[in-house]
Amino acid sequence: MNKTDIRSMRLEQLKKMIADMRERSFRAKQLYEWMHVKHVSSFEEMTNLPKSLREKLQEMCDLTTLEIVGVQESRLDGTRKYLFRLPDGNVIESVLMRYKHGNSVCISSQAGCRMGCRFCASAIGGLVRGLTPAEMLEQVYRVGQDIGERISNVVVMGTGEPLDNYKNLISFIEMLTDENGLNIGQRSVTVSTCGLVPEIYALADHQYQITLALSLHAASQEKRLALMPVAQKYSLEETLEACNAYFKTTGRRVTYEYSLIRDVNDSLQDAQQLSALLRGKNCHVNLIPANPVKERDISPSKGHVAAAFKNELEKNGINVTIRREMGRDIDGACGQLRRRYQEER
Repeated sequence: MNKTDIRSMRLEQLKKMIADMRERSFRAKQLYEWMHVKHVSSFEEMTNLPKSLREKLQEMCDLTTLEIVGVQESRLDGTRKYLFRLPDGNVIESVLMRYKHGNSVCISSQAGCRMGCRFCASAIGGLVRGLTPAEMLEQVYRVGQDIGERISNVVVMGTGEPLDNYKNLISFIEMLTDENGLNIGQRSVTVSTCGLVPEIYALADHQYQITLALSLHAASQEKRLALMPVAQKYSLEETLEACNAYFKTTGRRVTYEYSLIRDVNDSLQDAQQLSALLRGKNCHVNLIPANPVKERDISPSKGHVAAAFKNELEKNGINVTIRREMGRDIDGACGQLRRRYQEER
């Protein structure tokens, strides 16, 4: 029989299941706390539940737990890249970044990716499957458990397109920010997308206070088409319209991610085009020195070129930062550690 993925269940769903089992109603909250506050990896550890209930849960349910199969730690800044094995044997990556304001974890939302962005190692090999809410939550839980510290910020910007796994993403956000679980504030959650327009509108309708980050990477439709296959389906114009709607509906300014790729999208003309595109918008531009990807023949812009690009945007009144490179002495590009592990098997 197919077992229930119990760690992916919201508290209301757990309450219904417990009622159907004819157990006392408060058991649902106890169970939720064991999974989402104490992060146990077996039903046996749930010592305040009756043995008979634990045995029923063991028989009926799977308690998804991720296994750490590799960790790389930067000697430069303490950034850690984790390789996790999923219950079905697939592997995914997560990254811990330490900042003065707290610990941030960047998680994966899919095993592989089908978006095919030219500069990204994650898409090499295509999509295997979307992750369950439990598998997304477990990345946060296991990193926190490994370092013995609270995780204060979560970024869904690792392997995969979060909005291509929309239903599970929504459950993940609800459970991550639930006061009965980790209780991470919605403003401390960022979701990145390459631009799935219908899902951007749908996400806006939830009116979460999370940050939406659009992977933009080009200031013209022509150049975006060359870098990102998603532009064939959703034009730059309609993608930006969706982002405008997100801001109007939620009041949360959108972040535009822009990977600076040497001699591809980093010219002064590119900066001027981007300025014209975003002028007057309440937004933030995050310039990212592209990670070298051997299979893609991609290299980052030179430092002085990135600085000139930033200055041009600032001159036009656009809020912009150059992302500090974290963990550049370990497998930098998203998907690289996972890919190397697969090649070695």
